Amino acid sequence: MKIDNTTAAVVTGGASGLGRATAEALAAAGVKVAIFDLNEELGSEVAKSIGGLFCKVDIMSEDSVVAGFEKARAAHGQERILVHCAMANRKGKTVGRNKETGEFTRLSTEDYEFAAQGILISSYRVASLSALGMAGLEPLEDGERGCITLTASVAAQDAQIGQVAYGSLKAGVNGLVLPMARDLMDLGIRVNSIMPGIFGTPLLGRLPEKVLDGLNASVPFPKRLGKPEEFASLAMELVRNSYFNGQNIRLDGAIRMAPR
Repeated sequence: MKIDNTTAAVVTGGASGLGRATAEALAAAGVKVAIFDLNEELGSEVAKSIGGLFCKVDIMSEDSVVAGFEKARAAHGQERILVHCAMANRKGKTVGRNKETGEFTRLSTEDYEFAAQGILISSYRVASLSALGMAGLEPLEDGERGCITLTASVAAQDAQIGQVAYGSLKAGVNGLVLPMARDLMDLGIRVNSIMPGIFGTPLLGRLPEKVLDGLNASVPFPKRLGKPEEFASLAMELVRNSYFNGQNIRLDGAIRMAPR
């Protein structure tokens, strides 16, 4: 897809980390970017810095997401690009032991359901609502109307202990991609997912230096954490290269996660 200053994009989770880097890369290419995030202070700051728009959006609320798209489209027009990075999760082992009491515990169905809402259902919600809007656009070259990129994880393929919800639901995100791409093929809307490995996001930045050194050493090559800008670079290529469709792509320095 050719992109320029007439192209609009929505990036969820755009206030920090992978989403922020992607929003910045799109804006640098001239794209009109709307950031969906719950962090109003940081999201507004990023949006201002890139000449974009901030929309306070809770991806777990249908009404909030619909309102976000309405605000973004009123300012920038219908988006042709969606990059969905936002998520919410709860972690825990299927069955484990309470360290204090020694009793067996389980990840509750309620916690799993919360993670499902924050990872898989929100991915469908945001992608399908964006596609609904894209469907009415005038087609570009090859009949293309839009590009949707979802964020999965290497945990979709090799989740670790304690990631039963995260791993299975990120696998579900990957599972959305091909059937959704086929659903939308007659409309000229492409769908892909990126499976990032261990990336240097603000969350990981709070870990002790010794832990970070171990994470760096665990990556075959290059022996470091991924840079958010590298995720953004791939997201940009998925937008530009119209032959990418229905793909789940690992971006991980060849890492394969151990059980723990």
